[in-house]
Amino acid sequence: MNLLNNLRFYFFETTLAPLHLMYGLLACVFAVLLGALLAKKQARAFSRQHMRGLDNAADFDGNFPTVTFADYGDMRFLYLGTPAVQGSMKISKPFEIHLDYVQRMMGWLLLVNLDQVKHLHAMQLGLGAAALTKFCHRHLGMQTTAVELNPQVIATCRRWFSLPEDDAKLQVVQGDAAEAVSREQWRGKIDALQVDLYDQDAARPVLDSEDFYRNCRNLLTDTGCMSVNLFGHASSYRESLMKITAAFGKDALWAFKPTTAGNAIVLAFRTPQAWDKNALASQAKQIEGRWPLPATKWLKTLAPVDARRS
Repeated sequence: MNLLNNLRFYFFETTLAPLHLMYGLLACVFAVLLGALLAKKQARAFSRQHMRGLDNAADFDGNFPTVTFADYGDMRFLYLGTPAVQGSMKISKPFEIHLDYVQRMMGWLLLVNLDQVKHLHAMQLGLGAAALTKFCHRHLGMQTTAVELNPQVIATCRRWFSLPEDDAKLQVVQGDAAEAVSREQWRGKIDALQVDLYDQDAARPVLDSEDFYRNCRNLLTDTGCMSVNLFGHASSYRESLMKITAAFGKDALWAFKPTTAGNAIVLAFRTPQAWDKNALASQAKQIEGRWPLPATKWLKTLAPVDARRS
């Protein structure tokens, strides 16, 4: 009887069990390969569907990432050849800013004469989905200049993200931001400089040196402010703060706490500004009374920065 049990154990546990395990592993591998194949097929269909706005895409420089976009309900998202979102727009309200971190890029409004905003000059380095450019131009009536390296991004924003054509108060420049900040024509003339320059994977800023930030400072008027998008959860955040501090001065930086997604907006002033919470609260209420921006919420996450302890 024991011999019979031993034979049964050997046959079922040591012979069939590995076969079941092997079949199970093969099934898993098949499922993964099938999923990858379907995802690749879906991605190709997605690219064909959403490149419809760029019929002349072949005319653009092939060195730039291909621009695609996707609609999900009332939202439209911009991509640069990867799944990383590079910008978005609410289709029903194309001239408003809906993402928290992009709204915070407007934090410089807390320190300016709101009655004079339409006489100021805003510049965006990196167009994205043109949310900041459109807001400054349409809602604030500012002189607005945007610098974008990828010509496909400009073409896509014109056709699919409601970016207006250039006019007397709007200029979209196809060019390198590193070169643009060195141009004499804008030196000392920018009141609000908004820097959002990430690679196609949205993983790291492509321009993040002390020299770059020093050139940014040189573009600003005496009361001007640079707002820059950094990743607050990334190891490079402290390093970026130190570079900006070296360029602007240790008392010239304010920063928002990172959003849930990790975006940390830093405000760097050409001339250091006093932190007056009561005055800022009053200004925030005025901003909300004029424009669709949650300025009072900003003050809950905004504070002066001591880069040495950040």
